[in-house]
Amino acid sequence: MPADSTDPHRGHPHRGHPYARYVALGDSQTEGLGDGDDATGLCGWADRLAEELARHHPGLQYANLAVRGRLAGQVRAGQLGPALALRPDLATVVAGVNDLLRPRFDADEVAGHLEAVFSALTAQGARVATLTFPDVSRITPLARPLAPRVTALNHRIREAARRHGVTVAETAHHPVVTDSRLWSPDRLHASPLGHARIAAAVAQALALPGSDDAWTRPLAPAPPASRRQRAAAELRWAAGFLGPWLLRRAGGRSSGTDRTAKRPRLLPV
Repeated sequence: MPADSTDPHRGHPHRGHPYARYVALGDSQTEGLGDGDDATGLCGWADRLAEELARHHPGLQYANLAVRGRLAGQVRAGQLGPALALRPDLATVVAGVNDLLRPRFDADEVAGHLEAVFSALTAQGARVATLTFPDVSRITPLARPLAPRVTALNHRIREAARRHGVTVAETAHHPVVTDSRLWSPDRLHASPLGHARIAAAVAQALALPGSDDAWTRPLAPAPPASRRQRAAAELRWAAGFLGPWLLRRAGGRSSGTDRTAKRPRLLPV
């Protein structure tokens, strides 16, 4: 089995099928935060994957229903119905990080929402792909208490995926995914390079022509930072991103308040 993916059904009926409709469900990562901006437009790994799919499946249409800040239950409640109405033959479902950050996190509850989405989409005939999450404590040491939550959620995602024949891109397994250069300054969203690697991981998990494990390979070594530089970087991150995030949460606000999907209809890539 390839080191980067888990496909519980090697003879999957969709393998080699010409995809005509791809629908992406999820939160800010799938929306594309960290890869472009709201003024110039967001790209993101799902957009990049759609472009790769279109090279092999001419005429592909693509919709992206993801909205930043959404919890797994909100993805289920707000995106599953519209996704089913679009009748995709390929769907990606990536959510749960926003749940991980909440004080009252329940891995079983979060995975239950994801499994309901997996079940409904695969029952309609779609091929579904998802991914596992990296250890956030290796991205920012202040997030160390979240590491057991990530492990628990990844385990449940794998189990739910196995039950429904969902393809899993195992991004959690590879050290490169926590290289700071793959993350935007807020350490919550991938950088353009990170989004490109996620797209490549999902492409390989789906066995797209020309895909390989190049995305798992480490970057060239970066100049080492001193202890003082690392401490200063932690302080800047806490002041610039962690503090404002906590204030929003204390006020009951979400980054996705009043936002809608950027690409709610199927359109040519």
